[in-house]
Amino acid sequence: MQVEELLSQYAAGERDFREANLIGVNLERANLAGANLSGAYLSAANLSRAILTGTNLSGAFLNRADLSFARVNEARLTEADLTKANLKGAYLVKSLLNEAKLSGAILSGVNLSLSNLCGVNLCGADLRGINLRSANLREANLNWANLSGARLSGAQLRGVLLNGVNLRGAYLNGVDLNGVDLDGVNLSDTKLSGANLSGANLSATNLTSAQLRVTLLSRTNLHAANLHKASLTKADLCEANLSKADLSEANLSEADLTGANLNKASLHNADLSWASLREAYLWGANLNVAGMRGTDLSGASLRGAYLESVDWQEAILTGATMPDGTIHE
Repeated sequence: MQVEELLSQYAAGERDFREANLIGVNLERANLAGANLSGAYLSAANLSRAILTGTNLSGAFLNRADLSFARVNEARLTEADLTKANLKGAYLVKSLLNEAKLSGAILSGVNLSLSNLCGVNLCGADLRGINLRSANLREANLNWANLSGARLSGAQLRGVLLNGVNLRGAYLNGVDLNGVDLDGVNLSDTKLSGANLSGANLSATNLTSAQLRVTLLSRTNLHAANLHKASLTKADLCEANLSKADLSEANLSEADLTGANLNKASLHNADLSWASLREAYLWGANLNVAGMRGTDLSGASLRGAYLESVDWQEAILTGATMPDGTIHE
């Protein structure tokens, strides 16, 4: 089908262009809002800045197509082939992309907030700064993807694959990552306040300067994790495994660390004021210069811990095992 024929029929009110052959056509800035292009052949087509609001592109072949800065909001792209397509700056809010093929696609600056990306394969994709707020990413493959600076607050991430993903500086406030495996992932400078990471595997994860205020981390595996200068105010770390973790200069004020394992952890110059460390294990932990004002250490074990220049004002040490093995009364 020729471009002139397509646009003429559209202007006359025709909207059904299913399986149309439009390979390599130039539809730059064209208005095809509400059209049915399901199964259409649009490989290498130029759709830059086109208006495709509400358009049905299910099963369409858009590989290598140019959709840069196109308006594709509330569109249907289920099972569409977008392999190596250029989606730079495209607006895809509330669009359906479940089972779409996006391998090698250019997605920088794309707005996919509130979109359905269930089961999408984005393995190794460059998603820096992408807007995925409240998007559905259930069962999506994000292995080795670069999501640094991405906006994922409120996104659905149940069953998502995140092996080797880069989430440095990403916004993940309030997301549910319960039980997710993030072993060794880069989460430095990430915003995770209010997120649910209970039971997750964060072993050896980089969480330097991460924001984890009021975050759920109960029974989370944070063995050898780097939490240097992290903000964990009022976080729930009950029974978490923080053995050998670096919590130096971290803010743990009012955090709940009841029953947590902090053996050989570094808490040098950390703020633990008014935190609960009841029944916690702190064998060989470094607490030098830590702020422990009002901290509850009832029944905690501090055997072999380093406690030089600690601020103990109003701290509760009832029944705690001190570094020399004596029980504090």
